[in-house]
Amino acid sequence: MKNITKLVGLDVSKEKIAVAVAEEGRQEPRFVGMIPNTVEAIRNLVRQLQAEDVHLEFCYEVGPTGYGLYRLLHVMELSCAVVAPSLIPTKQGDRVKTDKRDALRLAKLFRAGELTPVFVPNEENEALRDLVRAREDAIEDRLRARHQLSKFLLRHERRPQTKLRAWGKMHERWLDGLSWTDRREQIVFQEYRHHLQEIGGRISRLEAAIHMEATESERASVIQALQTLRGVAEVVATSLVAEVGEFKRFRNPKQLMAYAGLVPREYSSGSSRWQGGITKTGNSHLRRVLGEAAWCYRYKPAVKRAIKKRQEGQSPKVQDIAWWAQDRLHRKYTRMVSRGKHHNVVVTSVSRELLGFIWAIACDVENEMAVSRKA
Repeated sequence: MKNITKLVGLDVSKEKIAVAVAEEGRQEPRFVGMIPNTVEAIRNLVRQLQAEDVHLEFCYEVGPTGYGLYRLLHVMELSCAVVAPSLIPTKQGDRVKTDKRDALRLAKLFRAGELTPVFVPNEENEALRDLVRAREDAIEDRLRARHQLSKFLLRHERRPQTKLRAWGKMHERWLDGLSWTDRREQIVFQEYRHHLQEIGGRISRLEAAIHMEATESERASVIQALQTLRGVAEVVATSLVAEVGEFKRFRNPKQLMAYAGLVPREYSSGSSRWQGGITKTGNSHLRRVLGEAAWCYRYKPAVKRAIKKRQEGQSPKVQDIAWWAQDRLHRKYTRMVSRGKHHNVVVTSVSRELLGFIWAIACDVENEMAVSRKA
């Protein structure tokens, strides 16, 4: 029987891992040393620390190295917590940071129960997350490339004679008709346009892959159900599922709102109570897609064309929730705007409440999936 627990703090970098161990009790943790960040070295470390009566628990900060170490320790049937760096307590005035000190601090805080673990997605969910984030990167690249081309045209006073929608079909035709007397400027113009076309092709390929995941993957039923909501089309629904993973892991929608960083900051002392803007401590990718969806609720509730098509085949319960969301969130938007609230504040508030409807639909579908698996 294992009756001794050792808490192991790991400061993980690309090449090396700093290891510190905290024994049960109040004694200071000890630094074990630096090991290479390889599978063999980690296995040797476990054999070195583990004895017949010792139970090992590991922790490390989530970072660019990903969840490979967590999965390796999980395969070895060892407990491991991946902690959020932004939620690790720090001493004010501490200006010395080394791998050794970080490992010792992790072990000490882990023993005290002061660390907040993060949700570790499975490999399939992580791959889906990489896919939707690759599209986000491509969208940012396209915006940057458009700015470069537009500023080049502005410097040379090339403007359409009539007002055109930027980057629409007519705007593209106008660009096709531009010519330059200087061959160097012609080359620059051609390269900027070619770069934009390359990015457009990359976005199209990524969106085709997202469409396949939204219709054929294991989580396709959740993605399709979320699309019954206004403003939550295929890409947004897939992004929500990729970033959250399983919605059922949140006991209530307030926990999911806090995970997204959409709850207000608060400072209360005695009889005084102050609430400010949102915390922004959660998933920034999730907040961004929710903000995009929330803008759609400035329109009056209606089920037409695209939304009607997306709701085909969905359960009456899911459709009722989607309609309730349209009605409630539109009234919330118009009420706050009429009070003089800034549009960004209104959209943030609508985003927070929209997440509650998303949680309700996703949990309902996930429960049905669980029942069907058991059957």
